[in-house]
Amino acid sequence: MLILSADHLPVPYRENADWFLHSIPFFECPDPSFQKIYYFRWDVYRKHIKHTPEGYVVTEFLPAVSWAGIYNTINATACHHLYEGRWLRTHEYLDDYARFWFHAKGATPRLYSAWLADALYARFLVTGDAELLITLLDDLVHNYTCWEREHLDANGLFWQCDDRDGMEYQISGSGCRPTINSYMFGDAVAIARIAELAGRAELAATYMAKAASIKALVQEHLWDPQAQFFKTLPTETALEAHRTFYADHPMEPHYAAGKLVDVREIQGYLPWYFLLPDTGYEAAWLQLRDSQGFAAPYGPSTAERRHPYWWPAPTLYQHDCLWRGSSWPFATSQTLTALANLLNAYQQSYVSAHDYFTLLQGYVHTQYLRQQDGSVIPWIDESAHPDTGAWVTRETLYERGSKDKDRGRDYNHSTFVDHIISGLLGLRPRQDDMIELRPLLPQGTWDYFCLDGVCYHGHLLTILYDHDGSHYEKGSGFQLFVDGKLAVTRSDLGTLQLILT
Repeated sequence: MLILSADHLPVPYRENADWFLHSIPFFECPDPSFQKIYYFRWDVYRKHIKHTPEGYVVTEFLPAVSWAGIYNTINATACHHLYEGRWLRTHEYLDDYARFWFHAKGATPRLYSAWLADALYARFLVTGDAELLITLLDDLVHNYTCWEREHLDANGLFWQCDDRDGMEYQISGSGCRPTINSYMFGDAVAIARIAELAGRAELAATYMAKAASIKALVQEHLWDPQAQFFKTLPTETALEAHRTFYADHPMEPHYAAGKLVDVREIQGYLPWYFLLPDTGYEAAWLQLRDSQGFAAPYGPSTAERRHPYWWPAPTLYQHDCLWRGSSWPFATSQTLTALANLLNAYQQSYVSAHDYFTLLQGYVHTQYLRQQDGSVIPWIDESAHPDTGAWVTRETLYERGSKDKDRGRDYNHSTFVDHIISGLLGLRPRQDDMIELRPLLPQGTWDYFCLDGVCYHGHLLTILYDHDGSHYEKGSGFQLFVDGKLAVTRSDLGTLQLILT
């Protein structure tokens, strides 16, 4: 590496120094919390890479859980694994994992909602290697067709039970949700682009048409113009599935088919994760800053606080995961990606890079646990209280004396590293040979930072900022090094572009 050495690796991770040195880009900044959580999250990811008879897979829980598939895999978080792991310099792990979901006997790629085609395409944007994508194209088409056969409603939108979105007992319940429809839009666009790479123009046109149809229907039927938000539309098919799924443990409210629900929930930002909305819907993002919306010290909350059924933590007799107001890293990750996309691709005045940094900083501060002796350690678990940061699912399981009360330790169900690299520091992956840096770090926040050894399109990049040149002694300003050589620079934090040769 050009700038950062093994000495920059925090002490707790040095016993696995070889893995870190050969697998990840190193990161340094003046904020110890950001730096600590960056390496912590890579260590969490490392623990979840498992070698199986089917090759490498990435797990969500470290202990075996009854609802997982073979090798303790769960497809609900596979897309987060692909987005996060695309920055690994070792490609074998995710090459195997991608093939696993479509070729391994017993794999369940549709047990929960997922956006596998989009996530695989996003990984290609970093590696630049399309061979695996093209090999899996027909599998991705088959997966999409199965979703259409099983979850396409008569209105042309996709429906899903909230639990199968990984969002048990949401206030909105089941229906044509922003989740599944955003995922299917993203997958349709990705399949079209992969088909273009494969020279299959007719297939590409078919899937772009599918994406266009979903886009129009989401904007027409899931947008509430009064609430200025994307919401869930209950349908008879979804409600019947909902009643069956929760037959023994129903919870209010109960909605009727055909009318948008009366609650804003965090998944209303998912359309921007896939750049679905046209210009004109950006006012939804005001809720991210509203204390009666989603804003919270350890947020965002999964539902707007002003709703009468908002509740931040389960009680002793409720389901241990209750997405009615708690802070959920899975959804926080999606919201950060959506916000980065908004700030990079839309002209609007509702939110800024300062809002992105505030949200990311809150996410950093959430990823700690205060132990009984008063010490604080890095921690990622299932759900947190948005006002206190307490890991509420864990607390509930401990109160009940559950045998799996520690299942959430080092829980691999979200992204973090990807937000540092593609969001905060601004390396925006592209299909072409241009390196594009659009940092969302507000001017004047940090005097220096370095991301060293990023594998991108077959090259090693170093992204460096040094306000006055005194920290790294490589010159002042914002700099990009390619394969150890200074390639382009500017005096302040702003857009940098370079064509790879």
